[in-house]
Amino acid sequence: MPRYADTLLSQGEVVALRTRQHWIAPLVEARYPILVFIAAIVVFVINSGWSGPIHDALGVVELVGVVVGVLWTGMIFWRWSAEDYIVTNRRVLKVEGILNKHSADSSLEKINDAVLDQSVLGRMFGYGDLDILTANEDSVDRYRTLHDPTGFKKTMLDQKNNLEMDMRHVPTPPLRSPDQAPLASSAPATGGAVTSSDDVTATLSRLADLRDRGAITAQDYEAKKADLLGRL
Repeated sequence: MPRYADTLLSQGEVVALRTRQHWIAPLVEARYPILVFIAAIVVFVINSGWSGPIHDALGVVELVGVVVGVLWTGMIFWRWSAEDYIVTNRRVLKVEGILNKHSADSSLEKINDAVLDQSVLGRMFGYGDLDILTANEDSVDRYRTLHDPTGFKKTMLDQKNNLEMDMRHVPTPPLRSPDQAPLASSAPATGGAVTSSDDVTATLSRLADLRDRGAITAQDYEAKKADLLGRL
C-alpha cells in the first residue's frame, strides 16, 4: 500500500530523497509519558510491601500509569513514523499526521536559500534544524531535528540545479533551418522569422515535457506555443 505522500506526486515527479525527523525527536517528546511509566513502576515496587485498601488503591494507580505511559509513548512514535519529508525533482514536500494529514511543499524554483543549524550533539548523532527560505508568502519552511540535514540540503540544491539547467536548455528553433532554401528576393515580406515545422514540433514537445514536470507554468507554455506557431 503506497504511503499518503506518494499519492501527492504528480506525473513525472520522481523522489530523490525520503526521510523524517531523527529518532531523538520523538524520544524527547515522549519524556513525560516515559516518566509516567517509570513512576508507575516505582509505585508497584513500593506497593509490594503494603496490603489492604492502600494496596488496592495503589494498584489502580499502577495500572493507570502503565496504560497511559505506554499508549502516550506509542502515539508519539506512531506519529513520528507517519512523517514523510521528501525531495523530488520538482519540490520539497512535508507530510505529517496519522489520520488527519497535513502537507506543505516548496517549489524548487522558488527556493532562495537554506539555513542549516547543527549543535555538537547534532553533528555526533546526525540531526539538525533546516530553514528553507522561499519566495512564497510563508517565506520560511522549517524542518526541526531533521535526520541527516546535510544530505537533505545537498539533495535539495542538486535537484534545484538540475531543474534550472533543464529550463536553460529549452531549445529555441533557428530563424531558418540549415537545409531550408533562402527566400526568393521577389517573395513578399512576412513580417516575422520563418522556421521549419519539424523544429517547432520538437521544441513544443520539449516545452510540454517541462510543463508536465512543473518546470514551467501552463501559461508560459501557451505563450511560447503561440510565439512558435507564429513563426511558421
